[in-house]
Amino acid sequence: MVPFPEEPAAARGTSEAQPPGPAPTGAAPLPGPGPSDGPEAVVEKVEVELAGPAGAEPPQPPEGGWGWLVMLAAMWCNGSVFGIQNACGVLFVSMLKTFGSTDDDKMVFKTAWVSSLSMGMIFFCCPIASVFTDMFGCQKTAVVGAAVGFIGLLSSSFVSSIEPLYLTYGIIFACGCSFAYQPSLVILGHYFKKRLGLVNGIVTAGSSIFTILLPFLLRVLTDTVGLFHTLRVLCIFMFVLFLASFTYRPLAPSAKDKEGGTKGGNNRFSLFSRRKFSPPKKFFNFALFKVTAYAVWAVGIPLALFGYFVPYVHLMKYVNERFQDGKNKEVVLMCIGITSGVGRLLFGRIADYMPGVKKVYLQVLSFFFIGLMSMMIPLCDVFGALIAVCLIMGLFDGCFISIMAPIAFELVGAQDVSQAIGFLLGFMSIPMTVGPPIAGLLRDKLGSYDVAFYLAGIPPLIGGAVLCFIPWIHSKKQREIGKTTGGEKMEKMLENQNSLLSSSPGIFKKESDSVI
Repeated sequence: MVPFPEEPAAARGTSEAQPPGPAPTGAAPLPGPGPSDGPEAVVEKVEVELAGPAGAEPPQPPEGGWGWLVMLAAMWCNGSVFGIQNACGVLFVSMLKTFGSTDDDKMVFKTAWVSSLSMGMIFFCCPIASVFTDMFGCQKTAVVGAAVGFIGLLSSSFVSSIEPLYLTYGIIFACGCSFAYQPSLVILGHYFKKRLGLVNGIVTAGSSIFTILLPFLLRVLTDTVGLFHTLRVLCIFMFVLFLASFTYRPLAPSAKDKEGGTKGGNNRFSLFSRRKFSPPKKFFNFALFKVTAYAVWAVGIPLALFGYFVPYVHLMKYVNERFQDGKNKEVVLMCIGITSGVGRLLFGRIADYMPGVKKVYLQVLSFFFIGLMSMMIPLCDVFGALIAVCLIMGLFDGCFISIMAPIAFELVGAQDVSQAIGFLLGFMSIPMTVGPPIAGLLRDKLGSYDVAFYLAGIPPLIGGAVLCFIPWIHSKKQREIGKTTGGEKMEKMLENQNSLLSSSPGIFKKESDSVI
């Protein structure tokens, strides 16, 4: 799985707390008040408004040039980080062979913790990585993250038992990947605006391409040189990511932009510069959870993911047990990777035609099929049927991933979307860490994966049912805001009329005398 790219603050919709209404003519309105609006937010908006005259247009991103190299670097980041994670089933089988013991009846349970802890830590660290990105910039954060990931992966190749991998692979390597991944989401919005959709599609396709190719590479490596040398080969991917992160250089304002800034223009670079040297006072904006629709979304998504990562970890082991005579068994992971890439492009385009938070219904549909396909895995007696199940699962996996960012923009608005996404990724880490080990424990106790896959299909169905309430909650809140806003406008209009009458009584008296 690969999370969605975050889009720049100016790219999308409005906050739930922002009432709809036309902007005054000639004015360039700032984003409306969101859940975080308090005295500090008001002060910051006043500072921005005082920076220049209303109507000053921000400079356009370069839409290419060095940005294409940044796009390729971000694509490599997506591919290397989540390609390794999605191909963890091959490493899982190799770990069982390397560290397995006939005396240990809980080896599958212990080994599953390595991959699930790694994936969970990537998401768990995302809120922290976003704060570091705001404070130190994309380049420094990504370079340090890639270096830490390289150290963690290299140290994993020198362990003598499964337990040290919890630290080296599950925590150090995963934390480095998280800090390398988060800036790759942010930097794209600095270099692209008109082509951002195309660029995001290319970047996220990186994980699908690596998910298709890496299982075959890892199988060949683990069969020929063993687990430890395979991990050292994967260190090359992290070293390339370390070098690629240096391309995330901040944009320098052009001469025209500098001239606009000198005149007091409200440009994007002045805001970035002020934010860089003035770290935010509130690192974590918990006021987001006052938005009821977002709170339900932040509960429903993690609830659905308790069984989501189970097939990625245990599918290869299950295939080896169920279809012992089959060849090229890694094709099941390849099928998930192929259709996941197709699903991201297809459903991302479909979501553009769905208004507002009704995009949530696409996630409901995706969770329904993901849960159903998980339950159907044990029912596949023929390898071809299992491939068909994996193709459908990958398609709706891509659907679930591609529309998360647009939904976040619809629920909380552009002003708060960064932390809204960070919180959600942090919550997602819990079920994605816990689910696979529980499935492994069931396999150890019951002797087969059947019950584990049946149970893995239940949480997506429950989570999808919870998400069905979001459009109703959101529309209800919007109607309440509309009524409140209409009443406030009427009161303001009456106050203005009364103030005008009281400040100029002579004018109205003279006009009435002339009429008489």
